[in-house]
Amino acid sequence: MANPKLPGISESEQALLYAKLNEYNRGRSSFKEAGVYLVVLPRPGKPNYSLWLYSPLPEKQSILYIHDLSPDINESLRMTSTLFYYSRRCLILVDYNEKRMQSNGDDLIFFGKYRGHFLHEILKIDPAYLSWIAYKFTPKIPKQERFVKIAQAYHSVHLDIMLRKTKETRRASRYLGEVNEKLTDLKLKVMRVRLEDDPYKTRINGTTPQFFVKQILTLNDASGNLVTMSIPSKTPSAISCTLSGIEHEYRPGEIIYVASARVSRLFESYGSKYTRLSNVKLAIANVWSNRP
Repeated sequence: MANPKLPGISESEQALLYAKLNEYNRGRSSFKEAGVYLVVLPRPGKPNYSLWLYSPLPEKQSILYIHDLSPDINESLRMTSTLFYYSRRCLILVDYNEKRMQSNGDDLIFFGKYRGHFLHEILKIDPAYLSWIAYKFTPKIPKQERFVKIAQAYHSVHLDIMLRKTKETRRASRYLGEVNEKLTDLKLKVMRVRLEDDPYKTRINGTTPQFFVKQILTLNDASGNLVTMSIPSKTPSAISCTLSGIEHEYRPGEIIYVASARVSRLFESYGSKYTRLSNVKLAIANVWSNRP
C-alpha cells in the first residue's frame, strides 16, 4: 500500500514522519491477525484527521470509525500513538474510502437505554455497557450477530486504551511517605469520586432521616502517584448518598491543594500503590481545571 501524500507539509517533513511511523510499527502484529488503527486524511467537509479501526472480526465492512483527531498531522499521530502505544496493532495513514468507511447502520444500537446511539459513542461514555453487548447480549438474527461482532471490535479498542492506563499507572505509582508521616503542600488532581453515607453520624430527626455523606476521593499528584482521602459533609442530606445542596461536590479534574495531612495507610491494588490520607487540611479554595 502506497503512503498517501499529506497536505500542508513538505516532502522532507513527510519522509521523516513516515520513517517515525515505520519505527513505531516495528515488531507489531500483522493486520490480518490483530487488525490495524487507521489515521484517515482530511476530506471535503471534514478538516480533521480521524481515527478508525480495521478489524478482522466482522465479515464485511470491517473499517469502523472511532473519533476525530486534529487538523494537524503531527498532533494527530502524537495523540494516537500515545493512546495505543502498548497495543500490538500497527498504525497507518490512509485516504478516506467512501465505499468501505460509510456506516450502514450495523453499529446502531436498537434497544435499551442507548437506543439510537452508535457503538463508537458508547465506547467513550459507557465501555462497561459496550462489554455487555459484546459478550452478554444474545443475537437472534444474522444482522444482530454482526452487530455483536462490531461491539467486540470496539471493545478491543477499549482494552487497548486500558492497557496503556494500567501500564503507565503501575510504572509511575509510588507511596508518598510512611504511615503516620505528616505531609505538607500537596497539589492533587481528582480522578474519581464516590459518595458514601457515614453510618456513625446518620440519624433520624423526628421522622426525617438525616444522612451525613462522605466524598471518597481518588487523586493523583503531578508524578502520577495515587492518593485516597475522605471529605466528610458538614451538613446533613435527606437523601442517602446525596450531598446537601450547600456542600461542595468534588468533580474529576478538579485541583485540590492540601496544606497538611497524615499518612494513615499504604496499600496496593491491581499493581498500583495508593497512599491514604487522613487529618486533611485544605490550603486554599479549589481550582477547577476541567470546567468551562
